[in-house]
Amino acid sequence: MKAIVKARPEPGGLELWDVPVPKPGPDEVLIKMKRLAICGTDHHIYKWDAWSQSRVQVPRIIGHEFAGVVVEVGSHVKHVKVGDYVSGEGHITCGFCRNCRTGKAHVCENFVGIGYDVDGAFAEYMTLPESNVVINDPDLDPDLAALQDPLGNAVHTVFAADCVANSVAVFGAGPVGLLIIAVLKHIGASHIIVVEWDNEYRLDLARKLGATHTIKAAEEDAVSRILDITGGRGVEVSLEAAGAVKSINDAMKATAPGGNVVLLGIPNGEVPLDITGDIVFKGLTLHGITGRRMFDTWYRMQGLFRSGLDIRPVITHKFKFEDYEKGFEAMASGKCGKVILTLDE
Repeated sequence: MKAIVKARPEPGGLELWDVPVPKPGPDEVLIKMKRLAICGTDHHIYKWDAWSQSRVQVPRIIGHEFAGVVVEVGSHVKHVKVGDYVSGEGHITCGFCRNCRTGKAHVCENFVGIGYDVDGAFAEYMTLPESNVVINDPDLDPDLAALQDPLGNAVHTVFAADCVANSVAVFGAGPVGLLIIAVLKHIGASHIIVVEWDNEYRLDLARKLGATHTIKAAEEDAVSRILDITGGRGVEVSLEAAGAVKSINDAMKATAPGGNVVLLGIPNGEVPLDITGDIVFKGLTLHGITGRRMFDTWYRMQGLFRSGLDIRPVITHKFKFEDYEKGFEAMASGKCGKVILTLDE
């Protein structure tokens, strides 16, 4: 089979290899891929940044956002059958640590990441533990089904605080930030104020997805503008998806006393905070978000799709599997939402 492999420990370094089709173990299924989506993690591996250098052993088949069809099951598989249309959770958990046993598997102490710790989904076939498989509604568009991993980050972020009928500021309009906007629009946030540094392409996408106000932080002070929009009080909830020092601090300052700040973005280093003035005396609640709650977030996504959630505007580029380099170039340009690779069109 063909597979996209991080073949060399350097920027770029991706190659299309011929590799053996994997054989599922007793508790695994074999999935034939229909759609793949390029994640920010894949882009980090492509750039070969410090995180990638410390985590990824090459050669490695990358990728973990997918939709496909089960073509073979292991001898111990009980619930998934050949022909099922599936996606899957990208974190393989141990099932035994305290967090796994107390409903917090998304912060498993021993998790393994698909596409960076072990071989991933950017191939014609992939094996996956049955426990990680999610069976999709048969009428769900494969393009959308392949986005459930990042959509799950967005859903986990939005539902960490009470955003329904409340004013919400979203800091960062990258692909996951755009998905956050779509979810907020769907569940009825009263104000959706989107802050992006200077990427007009993504601010335009934000408006199409339902942002009520957009702020280009390179040209105006985001906190002052948010306070103006909210009558001086600030928003009830800030969702930080950029991971930039300024946007993290602005999120604290732009949130009303007693409000919630949800942190999804990953900064490159330490972030200085005014804990006394911006957090303690304001009585803010901070939430750290990683991955998806297993499997509460997945069921929420299914419900959101069934009730009409529309995330199609987030998909801005589609390429054939063999043209993956074009997809990574689009990611590097910053002028994109989600990038899809197709294997059956």
